[in-house]
Parts: sequence; structure tokens; C-alpha cells
Amino acid sequence: MIVLIVHMTIQPGKQEECIRILRELTAETLKEPGCVQYVTHQSTENPLSFAFYESYADQAALDAHRASPHYARYIRGGIDALCDSRTRELFVPLR
Repeated sequence: MIVLIVHMTIQPGKQEECIRILRELTAETLKEPGCVQYVTHQSTENPLSFAFYESYADQAALDAHRASPHYARYIRGGIDALCDSRTRELFVPLR
């Protein structure tokens, strides 16, 4: 399994658009065969701060997610334009 954790800060006034996009992206991503979990969060302390917790069966499943049409539509065609900053970090479970 591989886990991707993303933290992002969006531009002021873009929260509702971001929430809409994240809900649509989540629904599509959860249909992917290799997606184990896909959860998006909004900070209770800073409404411009969001986080994703994504887990996939393996790297190939994550690569398939990044190559999907909905990724292109909602991330490259949506979230990217709303972001002020974003960090991504990959994790694997400790065994």
C-alpha cells in the first residue's frame, strides 16, 4: 500500500469552489479499482487550508489515478488554479 498526504492553501474566496471540486473528485476517485481510501478535509482553524489523505493498493494504482481523466479535470483543470501553496508527501506502512 502507498499513502499520499497533500496539504494545500487556497486563495481567499475560493473555498466553496474548492469544496465542490473536492467532493466531485472524491466520488470519482473512490470508483478506481486500486483506490483504498480517499478522504479530503478542511481545517477548522483556517478555512483556506485543506488536506487529502489518499491510499492506494500500490504505486501503479496511484499512477493510474494521476493519469485518469477526472484527475486532469479536477486537479489540473480546477484545484491547481485555486492553490496558493501545496505540499505532497508519499508514505508506506511500517511493518
